[in-house]
Order: sequence, then structure tokens, then C-alpha cells
Amino acid sequence: MSIPIVVFLLLVSSTLAITYWSARRSVGRAGAYTAGGNITAFQNGLAVTGDFVSAGAILGSVALFFVAGVDTAIFYISPLVGLCLLLIFLAKPLRELGQYTVGDVLSAKLPHPSIRIFAAFSTIVLSQLYVVAQLVGAGNLFSIVFNIEYEQAVAVVVVLIVIYVAFGGMLATTWVQIVKAALLIVGVFLLAALALEKAGGMAELFELAENAYGSPLGAFGGAGMSVFSSASLAAALVFGMLGMPHLLIRFLTVPDVKAARRSVVISAVLIAIVLGILLLVVGPATLAFVKDQAVFQSVDGGIRGGSNMILLHLSSALGGELFFGVIAAVTFSTILAVVAGLTVAMSSSAARDIFSVVWPASAENSERLELIVFRSAAVVTTLIAALLSLALQNENIAYLSALSFGIAAATNFPILILAIYWDKLTTKGAICGGASGLSAALFLLVLGPTVWVQLLGNSEPVFPSNYSTLISTPLAFSVAYVVSKLDHRHS
Repeated sequence: MSIPIVVFLLLVSSTLAITYWSARRSVGRAGAYTAGGNITAFQNGLAVTGDFVSAGAILGSVALFFVAGVDTAIFYISPLVGLCLLLIFLAKPLRELGQYTVGDVLSAKLPHPSIRIFAAFSTIVLSQLYVVAQLVGAGNLFSIVFNIEYEQAVAVVVVLIVIYVAFGGMLATTWVQIVKAALLIVGVFLLAALALEKAGGMAELFELAENAYGSPLGAFGGAGMSVFSSASLAAALVFGMLGMPHLLIRFLTVPDVKAARRSVVISAVLIAIVLGILLLVVGPATLAFVKDQAVFQSVDGGIRGGSNMILLHLSSALGGELFFGVIAAVTFSTILAVVAGLTVAMSSSAARDIFSVVWPASAENSERLELIVFRSAAVVTTLIAALLSLALQNENIAYLSALSFGIAAATNFPILILAIYWDKLTTKGAICGGASGLSAALFLLVLGPTVWVQLLGNSEPVFPSNYSTLISTPLAFSVAYVVSKLDHRHS
């Protein structure tokens, strides 16, 4: 049995042990949805780090650097701005108003059942797309390590996620994220240290990278995006941070507002360190030690396993089979943790914001039925994401992740901000605004280059960009404002 497989099995065994431990302590609805609100600020800060630094950050962004150089800085810097805004505008009201889901926060300001259903719908849609991005990375990674087909690899990941969420709930998810975040930080530091040692220093590493890249790394334009696309992508990553449900519900797992704010600060510092090292050291190292190396190329001249696997090839180049196994296992744990958090967000919304509203049960049965729906939803939503990941196997993970952030920026973000800070927002305004933002984001996504050209086979895209946040987010705000004003006038 190879070293990478042994490391993988050890990691999976440890996470299953965490799930078993958590399942015995996760009691009732509060335990399944928010770990009983007993997570400390430091623990939650680590968990948020584990939740945010996903396959898109650790695999997709490094792969984009391999192609576009420092153009990809937008993928690293923008989310940090979003975290700062989250600390300023949402951390306090989220903890004060929320109980289990984003729907709880909205219904505290807009007490109508329809707002819960809309919140659940938007949560499920954008979380599904983000889960697909993680499963693409997990499937490719698992298939390389175990030498199995991509479809089989995705099936294994789905089984593990269902076990984590259905049996361990948020407590298991949180501790898997904490362990993963610690391993990730250590792994990134080791990658950077070995890269600098092999190159002989930072200046030498940049020189090697620029020679392989063929131009200075500071020469922007490698991503080939227009000014509109770049600005829209930045807006998606900034404001999407304030609308991603799996990140927002993390602030419902701590006991009070002070702990929620402290956890944001801790996560921001840790995320900045990790992303900074990936951008300044690991990204250039992939060019220096992976580009044009025959051992990492497939028969057609591309990267073996696809561009998303460049980070894994770098670990092999720097530390051989043992280090490859360690980084592969850490990356896999990253994906498991993020998907588990997303699945908790989707399942809790389905159970609390849809089922409990549409089919209210008696007081003695409501919690038991909610938990049944929660576990069933974990299975269904994960299976749907797995099927979608089969069609998007070769897409860049960072790109897929950015799309989900764009949808969050056009739906949850406008409605949350307006609900919290504008007293005249009405239920009709919130639903119409969120629905218009969601519809615009999805409609323009279909008309954009990736879906309209690459997936549907048309010659030219109808909408020239993959990112529509500069259109869909202002539209959501505008519609919510106008409809609320008309609603008040009609009343």
C-alpha cells in the first residue's frame, strides 16, 4: 500500500472518529444545527478558516496563478475585504437575531413564512454550486491518489459527507473544520519553506518563476478578463462573503456577540496568512518547479489530472511521495470540511425554513420530524451536487466557487443588509429583490461564456462575462427598495 493511501486512510479514520464522538454529544435540533452554541471564539475562528479556505482557494486559485500570474490576486484579496465588512456590519446582528439559519435572521425582521422559504431556496441554490466546486476537486484528487475513476471517487466523498452531517451534525462538522484548518496552516508553511529552500530564497524563486512564465509576474493581463469582469468578480468575492450561508451560520455556534466578533478577527488573520503564502510563495513555486516538467504532464501535453491538481504536483516535486501524501490528505480534508459545512447549511434550511413552515407538526413531534428531514436533506442535496459535478469535472474550482459567491452577493447579501438596517423593507420587497437578483445572476450565467459556449456549444456568448455581480446585486437592491416603497404606499 502506497504512502499517500496510508495517509488518506489515517485522515478519514480520524474524521470518522470525530463524527462518532460528536454523534454522542449532538443532542436535538440545537446540536445538529449550531453545535448547541457552545463553540469558543478561537475554535470558531479556526472553523471559519477551515470553512473559507476551500478547494477553490487552495487548489483553484493556485491553478489560476499557474496560468495568469498575479492577476489572480483578486481571488486572494477580495474575500479578506469581505471578512472585514462582515465584522463591521453583520457579526453582531447575526448573533443577536439568529438562532439556527439565515431564515431565522430574516424572519426576526420580517415575520412572514414566505421569507423563510425564500431564504431556504437561495441557500440551497448557491450552496449547491459551491458544493459542486468542492466535489470536482475531491473527485480529481481522490482518483489520482487511489487510481480509480472520477465517478467512483465522487461517490466515496458523498458517502463520507453524509456520514459526517447526518450523524455528527454541526458539532462534528466544526471539529473536522478545526482539525483541517490546523493541518492546512502547517501544510502551507511546509510547502513555502521547502519551495524557498529549493530555490535558494525569495528572489531566486521569483526569477525561476518568471523564466518559466515567460514574463514578469507583475505583468497583469494573464487572466484575459475585461475591466467589467474583473470588477464584477471582485464585487462577487467581497459581497458574497456577506451572503454565504455556511459562513453566516458559523456565528450562531458561539455563545454571544463578543465571541462572534472575536472569531471573525481570528479567522481574518489566519486566512490572510494562508492566502498570502499561497499567493507570494506557493503560486510562483508551481511555475518554478512544475511548469514544463514532463513527469507532471499528460499525453496531450496538459497537466496530469487537470490544472486543479498543480498544487499536488508541487508537493511531489518538493518532498517526494511522503509529502505528496500529506498535502493530498490535507487538501482532501479541506474539501470534506467545506462540503460538510455547506451540507449543514442546506439541510438545516430545508428542515427549519421549508418543512417546518409548509408542514407544521405538533410541539412534541416538531423537533423529531425536523431532524429526520435534516438528515434526509443531507442525502438528497449531496447526491444532486454529485451529479452536477460529473458534468463539470474539468472546470476550474476557483471559477465555480466565484460563481456561487456571485449568487450570494445578489440574493442573501442585499436582503440581509436591508432587513437589518432599513426598517421600511417589506416582505414583498425582500422576496422580489432577492428573486430578481437570483434570477439575473442565474440567467446571465447561462448566457455567459462558460455555459452558453463551453457547455451548450454555441459559437459566441450572449453575455460577454462569467461574472454579473455589478448588474445583479444593484438590481436586487433597487427592486427591493421600489417594491417596498410601493407596498407601503398601497397599504
